[in-house]
Amino acid sequence: MFKKYWKFFVIFWSVLLVGIIGVFVFFWLISAGKLGFMPTFEELENPNNRFASEVYFADGPIMNRYFEKENRKYIEYREIPQSVIDALIATEDVRFYDHSGIDVRGLFRVAKGLLTANTSAGGGSTISQQLAKMLFPRESDLNVFELVIRKFREWVIAVRLEKSYTKEEILTMYLNKFDFLNNAVGIKTAANTYFSKEPKDLSIEEAATLVGMCKNPSLYNPKRFNERSRGRRNVVLDQMRKAG
Repeated sequence: MFKKYWKFFVIFWSVLLVGIIGVFVFFWLISAGKLGFMPTFEELENPNNRFASEVYFADGPIMNRYFEKENRKYIEYREIPQSVIDALIATEDVRFYDHSGIDVRGLFRVAKGLLTANTSAGGGSTISQQLAKMLFPRESDLNVFELVIRKFREWVIAVRLEKSYTKEEILTMYLNKFDFLNNAVGIKTAANTYFSKEPKDLSIEEAATLVGMCKNPSLYNPKRFNERSRGRRNVVLDQMRKAG
């Protein structure tokens, strides 16, 4: 009986072993920069972030702000309201504190959604992967193969970000880097642009509105599409409720 299936077992385990080795080699090639650009340790430790310059009157009030491309004002983690943090994690990466850059359960959920044609299954991209994409933007005009390679590179960068920064630092970088459009880069400028408030003064509904824009800042822009933005806001609030 054993001899009958011996050939099958040898072939099965050989294919499995080759597959596992192939995956390790593939990710090693990506990590070593053999399949395209991979940021160095120094580039990960010192990402290129542009902030607006501010000029003040001698007696205190701000005179003007100057920026070349990105109207961004830095905000520290302690200044970000908990409602913004909760909304972002509940909506974009509910297991943010439980993974190291790649959410394996999320990937299985995406695979199940593809197999069952369930478009509401959600994505598998973590906050760290989204930050990797923002810090090192994708090249334009990528073909399908290059896009797949780029996605895997973002996985590797996300894992490296998780090793280099704390979870709080990653959230701070994300919320300082995201482009909310209308010359509002980062949560501090966005709060002022859309609600004429400092982040600490945002209501839960306003925080959910801004986080809702992270899915698509153009499509869910409250200045252009108020009703659509409100619907997305309600989705974020519902995700917060589900996440407790």
